[in-house]
Amino acid sequence: MAAAQEQLHTGPAEVLADGGAYAAILTPAALAFLGRLHRRFEASRQRLLRERRQRQATWDAGALPDFRADTAAIRASDWSVAPIPAALCDRRVEITGPVERKMIINALNSGAKVFMADFEDSSAPTFANQLDGQVNLRDAVDGTIAFRSPEGKTYQLGDDPAVLVVRPRGWHLHDRFFSVDGASVSGALVDFGLFVFHNALALHQRDRGPYFYLPKLEAMEEAALWEDVMSAAEAELQLPRGTMKATVLIETLPAAFQMDEILHALRRRIVGLNCGRWDYIFSYLKTLRGHRDRLLPERGQVGMTVPFLKGYSELLIKTCHRRGAFAMGGMAAQIPIKGDEAANEAALDKVRADKLREVKAGHDGTWVAHPALVPVAQAIFDEYMPTPNQLDKLRQDVQVGREQLLAAPNGTITRAGFDNNVEVCLRYTAAWLDGLGCVPIHHLMEDAATAEIARAQLWQWLHHGDLEFPDHAPIDFALFDQALAAHTHRLRQSQHPGAARADAAAALISRMTHADELGDFLTLPAYEQLA
Repeated sequence: MAAAQEQLHTGPAEVLADGGAYAAILTPAALAFLGRLHRRFEASRQRLLRERRQRQATWDAGALPDFRADTAAIRASDWSVAPIPAALCDRRVEITGPVERKMIINALNSGAKVFMADFEDSSAPTFANQLDGQVNLRDAVDGTIAFRSPEGKTYQLGDDPAVLVVRPRGWHLHDRFFSVDGASVSGALVDFGLFVFHNALALHQRDRGPYFYLPKLEAMEEAALWEDVMSAAEAELQLPRGTMKATVLIETLPAAFQMDEILHALRRRIVGLNCGRWDYIFSYLKTLRGHRDRLLPERGQVGMTVPFLKGYSELLIKTCHRRGAFAMGGMAAQIPIKGDEAANEAALDKVRADKLREVKAGHDGTWVAHPALVPVAQAIFDEYMPTPNQLDKLRQDVQVGREQLLAAPNGTITRAGFDNNVEVCLRYTAAWLDGLGCVPIHHLMEDAATAEIARAQLWQWLHHGDLEFPDHAPIDFALFDQALAAHTHRLRQSQHPGAARADAAAALISRMTHADELGDFLTLPAYEQLA
C-alpha cells in the first residue's frame, strides 16, 4: 500500500491537525495489512456487487425475490451455529451510535449490555471522522478513553462498561482516502482492518472478541466473503479461527429470503441476526422499485405490525432459534423531549409498546439510540424475559412465505407525510454533507436509513404517476419542487445541523428524485461531495 500521505485526498493540514494520533493508527504495518486484505478480496467483492446489479435487473424487469432452490438442503437440514461466547449471552438492551468520543463513553456507561460503535449509517465518513473513530475505539479498548467538554465536564469509563461491538461500512462502499494499486479500498475493509489490527489481540485476551455487526448483506455469498476475510485476519494476527464473532443485520429484502443460508455461511462465528427494520423498509422500496403494485403508503403508516414486517421479524426469530442463534429486535430512535412532559411520556409509551411486542414475540434483545431509553427498554425485557435470552422459544407456529414477505400494506399518502419526507431527507442529507451522520429531527435520532426511505418513497410516488392525496390533489413534480425549495429556504435560515449545506443537499436530492432510475444509495453520490 502507498504511504499514508499519498492515500489522502484531503490537504496535509487536516492530516497534521492530529498527526500523532493518526500516525499511531496508520502505521506501515497496519497499512500493509490493509493492502493484503484488499489484494486478496477485492475481486470477490466486485463480483458480488455485479451479482447484486444483475439480480436487481431481473426484479426491475418484473421478477420477484424468492427463496433459493439451490439452497433448499441448507434450509431443510438440521445444523446449529457455534456456541455463543459468555460475554454475548445476555443482549437484552443494546445502544448504538457513531464512533464519536463522548458518545462512546456515554454509551459504554449507559447500562446497556452492548454498545454498537457505528462506522456506517450513523457516521459521515470524512477522513477525520473515520480516523478519530479508530483512535477513540483504541482508547476505549485499552480503558484510557476520556473526554473533557468545552464547559469543563469530564467523561471517563465506569467500572462495568457495555460489551463493544463494531459495525463497519457495507460491501457497496469504497473509501476514497485509501487506495492500493490505484484502486480504492473497500470501506468495510478499512474499518474492519484498522480496528482488528490494533485491538483484536487485547480483546481476545479479555474474552471480548472482537465482535462485529455486519450490515447491508443481500446473499449468503456476501456473508461467506466476511467469513473468508475474518478467517484470513485471524490467521495473520495469530488468533484461533472463530475468535471474531458476528451478528448480521437482516436489513435488505433479498436477505430475508436467505436467513438460514447467511447463518450457515457464518456458522463457525455467527451469534445472531438483527431486524434492521428501517433499512429493511428502504430495501423493500428499492428492490421492488419497478412494481407499481408494491408501493408503500407514507412512512408513518409502515409500522412493525403490518404483515410484511411482522412476517419478517417472526421468521427471523424462528430461523435464528432453530439454529441456536439470537434474534435481535429493532431500533427505538426516540430522544427525550425536554420541556414537554406529556409529549415525552407519549413518546416513551411508544417505545414501551414496541419493546413489549418484541419481547413477547421472542426476540432476545433490542436496540435504543439514546441512553435515556436504556432503562425503559430494560424494564420491559426484565419483566418478560427473566432468563438471559429466549433461545427456547422456537416459534414453530410461524408460517411465513413469499407472499407475506412481499405484501404491500394498505394506507394513504397525505400532504403532511409527503412534506415530512422532503424535510427529513433534506435536513439529514445537509447534515451528512457537513460531516454529521447522526441527526436529531423532530425528537428522533435519525441515521441514513430514514433519509433513504424518504427519498425512495418520493421517487416511487412521483415516477409511478397518477397518485393522489386523499383530497384527490395530484402528487407531482411541481409539488415536490415547491416543497423542496420551501424547506431549503427554511433550513438555510435555521440553526439546524447542516444549514450551511442546504443548497448542495437540495441539488443532490432534486437530481436523484428527478432521475429516471432510483439510485441504489444516497450516500454514494453524496460521498463525492463530503468534505
